[in-house]
Amino acid sequence: MTRPLLKGLLFPALLSLVACASTAQQAPQASAPPDTTRKPVATAAAPAPMPAEDVSKYRPVFAAPKPLPATAAPAAPKTPVAPTSHVNPQVEQRLRDQAYTNQNVKYAQGYRILVYLGLERDKVMAIRRTIIGRYPDETDYIVFKSPVYRLYIGDYLTKLDAARGLARLRGLTPKLELEPTQVLLNKNP
Repeated sequence: MTRPLLKGLLFPALLSLVACASTAQQAPQASAPPDTTRKPVATAAAPAPMPAEDVSKYRPVFAAPKPLPATAAPAAPKTPVAPTSHVNPQVEQRLRDQAYTNQNVKYAQGYRILVYLGLERDKVMAIRRTIIGRYPDETDYIVFKSPVYRLYIGDYLTKLDAARGLARLRGLTPKLELEPTQVLLNKNP
């Protein structure tokens, strides 16, 4: 009875000793990795060290490429085809239809600059007059949803154009924001 109990206690103790021995403190090693960027300087007295074993038997060997046959005749020169601007009637009709459809498009996804968001009508009108006085080409939109006034400036199709417009208006108002929205394409009907 004592033998199995003794084996049951000694075996875990032996395992813990082995685990402790494997994690024991070792001699300090150099923390910097060896420098592999420098080439060893070979002196005339000492020949270059040879590898420990011959590894040439493991290197792949490739067969030489087969030469191309010299009897291949050069290809006949192609005659150039002159481009024509001929469009068949069906394609021409589709182009006309697409142009007509594009003329009827009034709105596209774009950006406007939110210049003012607040409660004071007089302040909105003063900011609007300032901006229109300096940039008369810009389109302005005042939106009133009780009790808040919003002043939007411009109809920009790309974010880059909107960012340029934002940079022009930067000193005129304290707060400017880009807002994605539908913009008007044809300002001149």
